Amino acid sequence: MFENYYRKDIAWGGQLLTLETGKVARQADGAVMARLGDTIVLCTVVGSRSVKPGQDFFPLTVNYQEKAFAAGKIPGGFFKREGRPSEHETLVSRLIDRPIRPLFPDGFRNEVQVIATVLSHDLENDPDMVAMVGCSAALTLSGIPFFGPVASARVGYIDGQYVLNPTAAQRQQSKLELVVAGTAEGVLMVESEAQELSEEVMLGAVEFGHKGFQPVIQGIIELAERAAKEPWPLVEPSEAETTLKTRIAELGRDAIALAYKETQKLLRQEKVSAAKKAVVEQLAAEGLEADKAKGLLKELEADVVRNAILETGLRIDGRDTRTVRPIVAEVGVLPRSHGSALFTRGETQALCVATLGTGQDEQIIDALPGEYREHFMLHYNFPPYSVGETGRMGSPGRREIGHGKLAWRALRPLLPEKDKFPYTLRVVSEITESNGSSSMATVCGSSLALMDAGTPLKRPCAGIAMGLIKEDRGFAVLSDILGDEDHLGDMDFKVAGSEQGITALQMDIKITSITFDIMRQALDQARDGRIHILGEMAKGLTGARGDVAANAPRITVINVPKEKIREVIGSGGKTIREITEQTGCKIDIEDDGTIKVAATSTEQAQRAIDWIRGLTAEAEIGAIYNGKVVKTADFGAFVNFLGAKDGLVHISELQNERVNRTTDVVNVGDAVKVKVIGFDDRGKVKLSMRVVDQATGADITEQVGARRPREEGEGGSDRPRRDRPRRERSDAAE
Repeated sequence: MFENYYRKDIAWGGQLLTLETGKVARQADGAVMARLGDTIVLCTVVGSRSVKPGQDFFPLTVNYQEKAFAAGKIPGGFFKREGRPSEHETLVSRLIDRPIRPLFPDGFRNEVQVIATVLSHDLENDPDMVAMVGCSAALTLSGIPFFGPVASARVGYIDGQYVLNPTAAQRQQSKLELVVAGTAEGVLMVESEAQELSEEVMLGAVEFGHKGFQPVIQGIIELAERAAKEPWPLVEPSEAETTLKTRIAELGRDAIALAYKETQKLLRQEKVSAAKKAVVEQLAAEGLEADKAKGLLKELEADVVRNAILETGLRIDGRDTRTVRPIVAEVGVLPRSHGSALFTRGETQALCVATLGTGQDEQIIDALPGEYREHFMLHYNFPPYSVGETGRMGSPGRREIGHGKLAWRALRPLLPEKDKFPYTLRVVSEITESNGSSSMATVCGSSLALMDAGTPLKRPCAGIAMGLIKEDRGFAVLSDILGDEDHLGDMDFKVAGSEQGITALQMDIKITSITFDIMRQALDQARDGRIHILGEMAKGLTGARGDVAANAPRITVINVPKEKIREVIGSGGKTIREITEQTGCKIDIEDDGTIKVAATSTEQAQRAIDWIRGLTAEAEIGAIYNGKVVKTADFGAFVNFLGAKDGLVHISELQNERVNRTTDVVNVGDAVKVKVIGFDDRGKVKLSMRVVDQATGADITEQVGARRPREEGEGGSDRPRRDRPRRERSDAAE
């Protein structure tokens, strides 16, 4: 039945990678079932046979989706089915999109949709790498114009050694998590988080990963030799389009070059738009196809800018290739926030706000490997006004999620240990101006906001975006790129870290690949820029403030025996609710007996802590406590002195003189000071008031001296008074 079924087994990193086609999803242009271990991903590709009228861009869509059944789970929520993509699914979709997009031919405008569906997850082998390989194979087999294949690999760094595709357990020990993708010739995409590693180690990891996925590329090529469909014909530009392109260059080159001499962004955009408009009007007057001029004008614009940089060494705003734009770093700009910073670099500006919360504010994430809690969140927002435009306001898009995650990766290795700074951290970055890398501005501003909130970062963190102009006659690496340099250039290379090393690196290449020599120069140039930015940030704040903001919660961590946790919680949570309601504190209890008490005032926190201590503490012989009389009897008074604990002050221990009746000394409700003097046969606490100064709480045992002998019939026997009538009746009988 499956006459076109093909299978390719590839030895990859000590495991068997299997690619199958021709059995599942046969109506797609390309479909591959990729398997590594027991992780299986179905990857499909479909391309439209025609171009929509007026289409002037390449409409590529990549969707990565995880099915709960892949890990033997039922989705949470009311509807019990998969809904909108999770943040992780969105990030993996971007991860697949970025290396394959540059490999479609220029001028290809047919809509292409790539879908990767996780069908099985063995909780050891990550489905994102399997999905990347499967999508590359499906595109290669589909016949759609694609200059691949590409492959990818994850690289770890453990004990000074690189590890290819580390397992989940190995990733916990690794100082690096790097994903690299590319072709046989070079690298197209890098995404990483690192523990302040050097440029040499990072570059070595990229090279190691590139070599590591070469067997996969060769395997895809061998599978394509047997199973690939007939390639779609490439549409060559018509003579009319060639004529139009030549005429556009004649009419617009000088005007566009002149417009790009304007260094101010908005004025420059106005002049460039005016120059383009004049070209289109002239084309229409000459009877040429003015409606097809938009894409060709963009090509002319790129050619003008790129050649000017290579020829003069000067950029759009007049800088050389290494200079970073002027920086202003301000902190404490919002009076009621826990921490805030306004970071301005040229025409890029980020307002970053840090908020400190408790364990109850942690984000609960339901992932295929299992549910976990995240105590650090970073949210990036890019409103349309930041670029002087109108636009739709709604939930964050893929770009916002991706930029926020990059900044999150950059800062996370520098956060204090959770047991030393037990706060939930949320940073929001509002991009108020944008012309250049707003994600790197977010890294700088977020670092300052966290330190302004009192978060003891190991070291401040800064980021810089690098660009590339590469032609046959040479190349130029650009530090701190502008928006136009990003759009018209060949590389977006972002590096973040501290003065000691790199914490995050992201690279996207818009050409077929770059050499490792270019990457090395970009990393070296980025290090110089990062150190400069850190110096400018230090003018605003050099390190974390000594204390958290006055309106931030103060978290006190105490520990109680695990067997005492239920006493703090109480039946049905009654006790813990009572503590929180009466003290106004937030209280988090962990299974190991760790209790975190959060309050905005020291008095509130101490009241809750004393309450908890009272519930869990054990009475100590010789210790003096404040107590309250809760019951009186002929033989003494019961005193509540340690949370819910009561003890007996025998009538002989009320005071040093003879006491006829308990109520002559104390009554229910009286506040007293008591000393623990022992325990009875049943473990009940024996207390004394007579050896404690009731005014000061001081121990006056030595002043009291030895107990005076009691007269016959006097109260104060160590046995309960209820026994005494029998003895008195017996004496009378004698």
